[in-house]
Amino acid sequence: MASPAKKNSNTNTTRPQSKAKKRAAAAVCQLLGNAKKKRVVLGDLTNVSRAVAVSESPKPKRIKVKLKNVDERSDPQLCGPYSSDIYQYLCGLEVAPRLRPMPDYVQKVQNDVDGNMRGVLVDWLIEVAEEYGLVSDTLYFCVAYIDRFLSLKVLSRQRLQLLGVAAMLVASKYEEVKPPEVEDLCYITDNTYSKEEVLNMEADILTALKFELGAPTVGTFLRRFCGVGQEGVDTSALQFEFLSCYLAELSLLDYYFVKFLPSLVAASVVFLARFMLSTKTHPWNSALHQLTTYKPADLKECILKIHDLYLRRRGPSLQGVREKYKQHKFKRVATTPSPPDIPLSFFEFSRVDS
Repeated sequence: MASPAKKNSNTNTTRPQSKAKKRAAAAVCQLLGNAKKKRVVLGDLTNVSRAVAVSESPKPKRIKVKLKNVDERSDPQLCGPYSSDIYQYLCGLEVAPRLRPMPDYVQKVQNDVDGNMRGVLVDWLIEVAEEYGLVSDTLYFCVAYIDRFLSLKVLSRQRLQLLGVAAMLVASKYEEVKPPEVEDLCYITDNTYSKEEVLNMEADILTALKFELGAPTVGTFLRRFCGVGQEGVDTSALQFEFLSCYLAELSLLDYYFVKFLPSLVAASVVFLARFMLSTKTHPWNSALHQLTTYKPADLKECILKIHDLYLRRRGPSLQGVREKYKQHKFKRVATTPSPPDIPLSFFEFSRVDS
């Protein structure tokens, strides 16, 4: 089922074939009723969660997580003396129309791509990002580019996966020290697309976005919120950060969340993570209110939707991100227990601790 072994341009060694890739390809072919089919195009699928298995390229030797639980004044990367001005700038930038996707682009722009297909693509891209050891910001940028592009250009479902890998290439070039080679991105699609097609799509993305690639994402705000968010929660900083990252990546899967501002999603993630790890304590406090400028009531809709995603009460049954965060290196945060309901009193600002 898998394509012949291919030379890796980075190492000049033969890339091994993954048993998982072969099993997944066989399973997809069986679902499609075509045992002889060698390549699987994402556009051919509707509700299959793992459309294309990721290649067995070298695994990262360390976990790349950018979030840090430190005081902004002691971390030069957070620019403590200027953090307030920077945050105000980011909040202004995130609402700029030219940098925002349309909240209803599936209904108003696309005629062959729907929210479920987008979810399948993003779930697969989360696996790709992990496979190549890409930092979290690369994934957030990638999804943002996809949503912005689909808000501007009509695309057929057969080219949706091509858009995904090209957006990952653009995001990697923007964020990574060493982005994946174009040949590697072709390989993970089982060579469904050529290098020329990926590069042409990359040019289309850059043209459509007018080379404006630095809009703030959920990850941008989450990095700033997590340090304050984990204070007072009886768990390690790493546990809190991984759970927050998991909830944030879950929100990427659901087209419904395109309408929310990145800062609002990040604040909602911190609220929900605090609630899950300390269910008896009010998840919000004056420090978080001052930092994020959000009241719990402002976050209510987003929090409840992410909670429903976590409990599998909404959204497609996608497994890539869940399996990722069930790993021990991520503290198995995907198995963190959560009450089925969040007390409505927690959304009342009068109950926020001072």
